[in-house]
Amino acid sequence: MDTETEEFLAATTAAVTRAETALHEGDPAGRIAMWSRIEPLTLFGAGMSGRGWDQIAGVFALLGEQFSCCTSYENEIIEAEARGDLAYTVALEHTTASINGAAATPYVLRATTIFRREDGAWKVVHRHGDPLPARFGPDPDGLASALAGDGER
Repeated sequence: MDTETEEFLAATTAAVTRAETALHEGDPAGRIAMWSRIEPLTLFGAGMSGRGWDQIAGVFALLGEQFSCCTSYENEIIEAEARGDLAYTVALEHTTASINGAAATPYVLRATTIFRREDGAWKVVHRHGDPLPARFGPDPDGLASALAGDGER
């Protein structure tokens, strides 16, 4: 991994973990702070999507109302790269949290996030998250197949 990517990950990894853990506890403020307000902005969420800050902020507020009781969150970075003022991560987000008051349940999202450097700070400009197909679960061989394109996408 090159130095530019290492510096990007050093600047964002802990902040993403804090923001996502807080979101899954019902507090969207950290995620909101990580996002740019400069268009274009897009969100293709596992349950809700938005385009432009007004729509995206509304989605984050609703997510904050739906999530609670986060007992674990891990952002497993699969790939990342930073070049100039753009960077991305491809990750598996392992979360155990309550949704709409139900018992806390573990799930995994595949998440691709694009960042843009603005005034020296990395800000999210796009996120796409969707559930990892259950058949790949925690099985590393199944995951390797999924990442290699040998199975369901």
